[in-house]
Amino acid sequence: MKKLEAILFLSAVSFLTFGFIYKNTTQPTVNSEDPVIVQTTGTKMGDYAPEISLKDPSGNTLNLSSLKGKVVLIDFWASWCGPCRRENPNIVRAYEKYNKAKFKNAKGFEIYSVSLDMNKEAWETAIKQDGLSWKYHVSDLGGWNSKAAAIYNIRSIPTNFLLDADGKIIAINLRGEAMHMAIDKLVDKL
Repeated sequence: MKKLEAILFLSAVSFLTFGFIYKNTTQPTVNSEDPVIVQTTGTKMGDYAPEISLKDPSGNTLNLSSLKGKVVLIDFWASWCGPCRRENPNIVRAYEKYNKAKFKNAKGFEIYSVSLDMNKEAWETAIKQDGLSWKYHVSDLGGWNSKAAAIYNIRSIPTNFLLDADGKIIAINLRGEAMHMAIDKLVDKL
């Protein structure tokens, strides 16, 4: 009987130890405005989007967090990605439609494009060719080894995340008309 108790005790201790050591991709953080509220940072619906801080083609660091207060579409893409380039006209239409729109609970709309390119010239050329006129184009030129791609668990592109004004993920992988319908729900219809 003592042997069985010892085995059960060790199993329980192992289980509890593993539970404390195991690190999930979602991490609780304290809301700076109200320290009683705990927010979950991660890449699932309802999570607060993890920070991305990368350089634009000119070498300036652009932080995702600088867009807090706006509705944001984080778009992971690359110049060499055929499906990404085919989706770019839809993203351009969304930007043109919503960048000056009034939102219910946000100060505007912005796109934060994260390129998985490794070649700066190809990246810059694709931005121009596809008419990606917004300001927030970033990359570490790491390709699939991009730090942002690792944080967001990107396994295929194009991949996108729609964030509300608080930086919470409210939709993932919107394409075509579904993107416009999701953003339309956030527009102030006076």
